[in-house]
Amino acid sequence: MQLTWRNGLDKAEAAEVMGLLHETERADGVAPVGEHVILRLKAHRDVVHQIEPVQADLVGSEHFVVRDPGGVLAGYAHLDTEHEKSAGQLVAELAVHPDHRRQGVGTRLVEALLDRADLPAEAVESDTDTGRLRIWSHGEHPGALRLAERFGFVRPRELWRMGRELDAELPEVELPPGVAIRAFRVGLDEAEVVRVNHRAFSWHPEQGGMTESDLRLKEKEEWFDPAGFLLAVNADDRLLGFHWTKVHPDGTGEVYVVGVDPDTQGNGLGRSLTVAGLRHLRDTGCRRVMLYVEADNEPAIRVYQRLGFQRWDTDVQFGR
Repeated sequence: MQLTWRNGLDKAEAAEVMGLLHETERADGVAPVGEHVILRLKAHRDVVHQIEPVQADLVGSEHFVVRDPGGVLAGYAHLDTEHEKSAGQLVAELAVHPDHRRQGVGTRLVEALLDRADLPAEAVESDTDTGRLRIWSHGEHPGALRLAERFGFVRPRELWRMGRELDAELPEVELPPGVAIRAFRVGLDEAEVVRVNHRAFSWHPEQGGMTESDLRLKEKEEWFDPAGFLLAVNADDRLLGFHWTKVHPDGTGEVYVVGVDPDTQGNGLGRSLTVAGLRHLRDTGCRRVMLYVEADNEPAIRVYQRLGFQRWDTDVQFGR
């Protein structure tokens, strides 16, 4: 097996990686990487050949590619370097093709990531977490658990995927006085959504950094539907909160993002927006719905449980 590093992928190699990710998802029943990795692969830069890893990719991505002796893509790891300068942290996601598992591909990728992060490959004896490297395991894959144990990773963060069927009765939408819900307007509402999103998720390592450019990029995705992007506004049409819904190719709906301006919290607006989005997804034909929530966000989990959601599986972020 040969491992190479890239600070950019050409069109052909990006397509290969997308194919590997698809095969991995089909085998495991869960996507091996998050949505932001897919978006970056779609917006790939041309390859810039380098001998040693350097900070050369303007979009904050580095790529680790493993091929078998015949040149077939066996494994891939995406390294997000966006927060390396500000917080000193690298975040990785990886996938091994189902036909090449238990052949040392995952080990090679983890060793390369540790080397890139200037961390020793040997497992540490204590539960020390430097915060330097994070590696996601979507769905808590058994292979990832074995690698984490072997290399001495700890579990600083967990993300629950919760879901429910939509054939059961849903509550009515009860809005606070003076508040109305309307659909998102492309080209007009981006700045306000980003403003409220930043205030609502200033604590969140991924969601809080969304920019207008990020939002407009997602508007180009096939799944984007402004009718399912619900905005709660006051009498002056000032944005108070939003529920951005998403429909997956298999027809599963998603509570994609629910954000409420902190100045308006405490009046049930978040719950009302969630219910409005669930009703929209049901009315458009979705039979079930899912969402992601931080495992330690107990207030949000209680709200979702009262709305009939149950935990489906867990994404784990391993750290060294």
